[in-house]
Amino acid sequence: MRPRHPLPQLWLMTDERQGAQLLDTVMRLPRGAGVVFRHHRTPPPARRALYEQVRVIARARGLILVLAGPTGLAIAWRADGAHGRVPHRRSSRALLRTAPAHDARELKAAARAGADLIFLSPVFATRSHPGGRTLGPLRFGRLARQARVPVVALGGDDAVTRPVAGSGRGLWLGGNRCVGAAVRSGAHQNLKAVPI
Repeated sequence: MRPRHPLPQLWLMTDERQGAQLLDTVMRLPRGAGVVFRHHRTPPPARRALYEQVRVIARARGLILVLAGPTGLAIAWRADGAHGRVPHRRSSRALLRTAPAHDARELKAAARAGADLIFLSPVFATRSHPGGRTLGPLRFGRLARQARVPVVALGGDDAVTRPVAGSGRGLWLGGNRCVGAAVRSGAHQNLKAVPI
């Protein structure tokens, strides 16, 4: 089901590395931005409690909140969407379905699984995968143009969200299918919306 709201151009991917800065970071996101709440290593009761804190802020700030996990859990937790690799279950509720992808095969699989939006990564080197293979801007651009659904650039936080001076466009990576950028750890330091 297509989401009932426009797709955010700026996304925050949460995880345990954000620690006590998480709630402040969410509060600083611009209206209309998105949050993918992950925190997979957090014990379930603590994860749910933290999610509820983020949900309260997201509602007050007009943010889109997506829960990493199954569609049923996203519905139960009153999220705006579900994020994951598994096929997204259809629901009667308008639910944004997002998925990760790292190459052409995963990009196609995510679209077949029903994703409305795909986070394609890593565009640049990341602290979460030091020394890992990156897509780079050219390969990212080729993949994003091939995508059948909108793509968000992820990986290398500052490099992904840095606007190109004088270009009139904030994100130079993906052509007509790249709808935004996502940030992870360290996002609280220089968080700002980037026009696309």
